[in-house]
Amino acid sequence: MAVVAYSLAVVLNLFILFIGVRFLLQPFPAAAGYGVPGTQDRAYLEIKGLRDATFGIVGLVLLAFAGAHAGAWFMLAVAIAPLGDTVIVLRHGGSKAVAFGIHFATAVVVLVSAGLLFAV
Repeated sequence: MAVVAYSLAVVLNLFILFIGVRFLLQPFPAAAGYGVPGTQDRAYLEIKGLRDATFGIVGLVLLAFAGAHAGAWFMLAVAIAPLGDTVIVLRHGGSKAVAFGIHFATAVVVLVSAGLLFAV
């Protein structure tokens, strides 16, 4: 189970790092994928990119140097971000499919990852 727990956590952290870098390098296409394509403020999109990239790096560092339980607490806390993203997409006219199919589903997977890491 340790391999599954660490593998899922590493994949999730690499994925959020990728999303962050995409927001930094291609902010408008990334915003469309996020669910709010009308967003035209590049600075705020880059802030989101930096936030996401930082989350990914911190998650990987915790897994590598502090272990499963520290990673689990991080994943539990960071699940707030995709839950908030769900609300943001819905409040700003994004589709329910994106809000729930991407953001809420991500929050659920992150919480599952936290549970697996706590079990290691």
